[in-house]
Amino acid sequence: MELRNIEAIIKPGTPHFVGDGFRVYNFIPKAGQLSMQRMDPFIMMDYHADFYFPPSAKPKGVGAHPHRGFETVTIVYKGKLAHHDSSGNSGVIGEGDIQWMTAASGILHQEYHEQEFSKTGGNVHMVQLWVNLPARDKKSKPKYQDISKDTVGKYTLPEQNGTIEVIAGSYMNVKGPAFTFTPIHLLHAKLHKGGIAVFDFPAYFNTGLLVIEGNIRINDNRIAATNEFVLLENKGTTFTVEANEQAIILVFSGEPINEPIVSQGPFVMNTHEELNDAFMDYNMGRFGFMDE
Repeated sequence: MELRNIEAIIKPGTPHFVGDGFRVYNFIPKAGQLSMQRMDPFIMMDYHADFYFPPSAKPKGVGAHPHRGFETVTIVYKGKLAHHDSSGNSGVIGEGDIQWMTAASGILHQEYHEQEFSKTGGNVHMVQLWVNLPARDKKSKPKYQDISKDTVGKYTLPEQNGTIEVIAGSYMNVKGPAFTFTPIHLLHAKLHKGGIAVFDFPAYFNTGLLVIEGNIRINDNRIAATNEFVLLENKGTTFTVEANEQAIILVFSGEPINEPIVSQGPFVMNTHEELNDAFMDYNMGRFGFMDE
């Protein structure tokens, strides 16, 4: 086993609002170390750190918007989110749940605080990760994978160190329920104070950690705190994470698709022609229609 070292520990920048319901730090893409190409197939990460919203009669959120060419993965730690789309799909994502939406050929989508949650107010804490699709799958039919917290794979670490929850890919032969178009591991390490977890991914997989809660030590030599992003080098395969206090870490590692990325706003394609087609199809109503 060869140790995989840290390339960078990145602090959150200035938060911004998406619509009026999501206060996020953007980690991917970011100029330099966290470009779409560097993190491929993970092409966007908005992190909504723990934030209180007061009661509101009208649910806060983001209005109807299109997607094409990739998948959105929404993970909720606190709060309750609702959504609906131009195909008539709708649902609620509760605490601990994950929604994996394959936008693919195109969809209109709206996300907002669930109505009863809005009335009482409360804390929202979540991540939205965009996962690129290979060219062969960008025009496939849109679909959803609604993954409840009860269906996530779970591996209990020895000596009461904690639990690894497997959303996609595998850990110690425990598999996650999510279907992925390319090889991806998406895990939560929920570690008790002093707990240690060992991870091993192929060296060429792009790999990162997001500290959701707590304070951790990586490879026994670098500290990362709550809301910080850890980028691992593409050298070596194995690294360790130790919790200095109760901690939750989002761990993700994926095989690069290694295809051209041409993006603008909510569309991620392979060529400028495909990008122009996406805007034309959207403007001509080919993604469908929905009420705000």
